[in-house]
Formats: sequence, C-alpha cells, structure tokens
Amino acid sequence: MAASVEHDSPSEVSEAAVEEEETKTFKDLGVTDVLCEACDQLGWTKPTKIQIEAIPLALQGRDIIGLAETGSGKTGAFALPILNALLETPQRLFALVLTPTRELAFQISEQFEALGSSIGVHCAVIVGGIDSMSQSLALAKKPHIVIATPGRLIDHLENTKGFNLRALKYLVMDEADRILNMDFETEVDKILKVIPRDRKTFLFSATMTKKVQKLQRAALKNPVKCAVSSKYQTVEKLQQYYIFIPSKFKSKRLGSLNKFKAKARSILLATDVASRGLDIPHVDVVVNFDIPTHSKDYIHRVGRTARAGRSGKAITFVTQYDVELFQRIEHLIGKKLPVFPTQDDEVMMLTERVAEAQRFARMELREHGEKKKRAREDVGDNDDTEGAMGVRNKVAGGKMKKRKGR
Repeated sequence: MAASVEHDSPSEVSEAAVEEEETKTFKDLGVTDVLCEACDQLGWTKPTKIQIEAIPLALQGRDIIGLAETGSGKTGAFALPILNALLETPQRLFALVLTPTRELAFQISEQFEALGSSIGVHCAVIVGGIDSMSQSLALAKKPHIVIATPGRLIDHLENTKGFNLRALKYLVMDEADRILNMDFETEVDKILKVIPRDRKTFLFSATMTKKVQKLQRAALKNPVKCAVSSKYQTVEKLQQYYIFIPSKFKSKRLGSLNKFKAKARSILLATDVASRGLDIPHVDVVVNFDIPTHSKDYIHRVGRTARAGRSGKAITFVTQYDVELFQRIEHLIGKKLPVFPTQDDEVMMLTERVAEAQRFARMELREHGEKKKRAREDVGDNDDTEGAMGVRNKVAGGKMKKRKGR
C-alpha cells in the first residue's frame, strides 16, 4: 500500500501485495469463525484477489474503492466485513447496498442471507416492479441490510412513514459506474444527504470513470483503492475462442432468465441486459452470437462464466463484417484468441436435425397463435354486453361501424 496520499487521492493496493494469496484463508484476513464456516458451506475454499485486498482494510474501518474484473468475488469483499461488524455491534438498518438493477439486488440479498444464515441476518430488497406496500411492510420490520435500486429507495424515503436511514453505519455502491450511467446521479445525491456522514463507504466498480471519480470525492473519506487488474482483462481460467461464420446463417434470439437460473432450461439467449452483475454459478459456456460493438462489453459478457475461481469457456462468432471489432477486443485484453476447433462433418450431420427442429417449432408457434385467435373470437362472440361491444369497437378501430355502413 502506498504510504501517504492527498485526501482526495485514494491510496492504492496493487496485485504485488497479494503474492501470498495461495496460502491465505478467510480467517487469515480477520473474518470471524462463524462467517468462515459460512464461507466453507458456500464452497468458498479460499478468498479471491479482491477479497484478500479489501477485507482486511474494511475490517480496519477504511473506506474502500474496489476495482476488479467481473466475476472476481466483489460481493463477498463487502458482505463479509459488514456482517463481521454487525456481529460486533448488532443494529437494525445497519447497512445499505445500492445496485443498478433488480436482478443484481436479489442476487446480493441471496449472498448476504446465505453468509448470515447462522446469525439470523434479515435483508429487504427494495426495487421497482414490485408492490410498494409489501416493501413498506418489510422496511417496518427494520431489516439489518437493505439492498435497493436508487429510484425505489428514494420513493420509500419520501413516502413510507417511519422509514429513515439516520442510524446507518455502512453504505455500499455496487456497480457504481453502471448506477451513474443509468442517470441515477440525482437519486444518489438525495440519498447521500439523508444518511449519516459518520459511516463507512464501499464503492465497487468495474471501471473508474470520471463520474465515479466525482462520486468518490463526494461520498468517501480518505479511501483506499483496491485494484486487482491495472487494465481490462478476463480471468485466467476462462478459455476464449472465436468461430468465423458467414452472417447469413444468423437467426433471431429470445430467452428467459428465471428458467435458466432454476436450471429448467440449459441455454439462455439474451441481450446485454444479462451481461453484467448476474452471478449464475452453473454457466459453463458463453457464446457471443453478435460481437459487441464496444470492446469493454466483451469483458462483461464473457464474465458470466469462470466466476470466483471456476473455469469456463467463451466462444465468439465472427463474421466477415466483424473482423475490426474482433481485433479491437484482442488488443484490449492483450491476447490473440485461437480458432475454436470444429469438425465440419459433425456439424453437417446436425444440420438436418436443426432444420427439422425449426420446422416443428414454426408449426407449434403457428398452432399456438391460431388457438389464441380462436379463443379471442369465441370470447367476443359470446359476450354481448355493452362494455364488451365498446372494447371490440376500439380493437377494430372503427372497422365494425364501417361494415355496418356498407
């Protein structure tokens, strides 16, 4: 760690400071025994680089700026120090975690509850798209940890009677660069005004943007920067390949995140909405069907696999129009990606099966659409109430009246 720094410039801890990470355990970092046992139960056999750097400093009471590659165990890096402190000084509404998306909020809540299951930790997830009344009831029970998106939290701070964060001890801003990119700056400013100045603050971000630097100066006191990667890179255990494929063979994509997380589906087709923050342990392979326009997005996409020390594989489809974008990605990560080994004969054998599956899928979709259409017509024919007639007239856009006039 650098010796002395200016107040606004965070001191830094580099990768060189973690050369002994192979022998480090969570107990060595200062984590209490009961939480070490929880880590064992979760299969966290040893701490990751960001955890080795951030946890001891957080336990010393320092404000932290955590910069780490995606999938590096950042949640554990802030959850363990908070739970450790909560054990020492039990208190309701002890910590607030701000996240950019509801999916990430629920994921963080799951990790807090798993780590704190033996000590009775209670969490409340406060996000949009869910009934406000049920959230108000959850807040009335005064949970230990509140995980929230900024907009919905402001709504409750302004409108939920009796709810405030005046006794808050810890503030975490996870994926801070993304929070600010989603135009939550106003909401974050409002939150900072209504929580105590005397608190510990952890700011975790994949990138140190100008907006994040501005937020750091406003929200953190003499922070320590824990950066485990000095440049954009992917984790060591990720095998990366590309396949050159003519663009005419690409088709449409759709998917369901919840079914995939529950292992009800083995393949998830998604846009970049799923490229950041989501931690789904059983992801073995990431396929970049469309090569990302922004090279940094590639880092986040492939980061859905090979997380927290696990291995994984990433394959990128490259068309004749994508070569320049692909070369930018290679330049960013500092390595040349090999061609994925494919057997043409095996692929051609599958072509007929794929075509047959597509044919059946089109037939099922067509039949499903016809059934829905017949059901709507049956309901319309059997319901002659004044209200139903009004709806049918609106849906028909006045066509029914025109027919009568003919």
